[in-house]
Amino acid sequence: MADIPDDSAALLQLLGTPGTGVFLDFDGTLVDLAPTPDGVRLEAGVIEALALLAERHGGALAVISGRPVTQIDAMLAPLVLPVAGVHGVERRGADGTFSVAATPDVSPVLARAQALAAMHPGLLVECKRGAVALHYRLAPELEQLCMQEMTAAVQACPGVVLLHGKMVLEAKPSATDKGGAIAAFMQETPFAGRRPVFAGDDTTDEAGFVFVQQAGGQGVKVGSGPSAATLRLASPRALRAALLAASVSPFKE
Repeated sequence: MADIPDDSAALLQLLGTPGTGVFLDFDGTLVDLAPTPDGVRLEAGVIEALALLAERHGGALAVISGRPVTQIDAMLAPLVLPVAGVHGVERRGADGTFSVAATPDVSPVLARAQALAAMHPGLLVECKRGAVALHYRLAPELEQLCMQEMTAAVQACPGVVLLHGKMVLEAKPSATDKGGAIAAFMQETPFAGRRPVFAGDDTTDEAGFVFVQQAGGQGVKVGSGPSAATLRLASPRALRAALLAASVSPFKE
């Protein structure tokens, strides 16, 4: 990854500046990707660093994930943070208020994805609130077939769009995305009036990068690939190192 710019110093400065609102993707950002969604593991010290950093920023630190909120809570326990799940379909504010956006019927997509997975054991289907993810990490040779099937399924479901992530195709509501989730947080205490910083690794994070930069903040792309983000880190390990350093470094006024 030597060809990937390392903006760790710039991120550390942002994380160590009062008035920053911190938003973090989970998979491929806080944790390394794994062959299956339940195979990811948090490195030692990350939860403690997040807790310290959240406290230093007055609670203005949230996780913005494609996972359901319940999964994020289980991964971060005992820490409880503001969270947006399923790309913004689910959202729990800093005050604990839980909201759910209206979602279209994705049962036809689920049925088609499950039928395909039944014929190909290497495929994994995730059913979420208003969304369906088809993982082909264990069967990369099936990418084109998965794309054909999921594209056809989504075209028959109004209000649903297809996102192509890292070895996953996800059908989700077109009305919600990570940018909208961050925008909602930015209307609430303790995020309101802060400069947003959002770190993510995948195409599903691009809407978040666009929003925070339009709001005067910074997007941080983790890993390779084209992105709207203005800052770049080589890997989740580099992001975790910045979080750990920022959690114990003095604020820079």
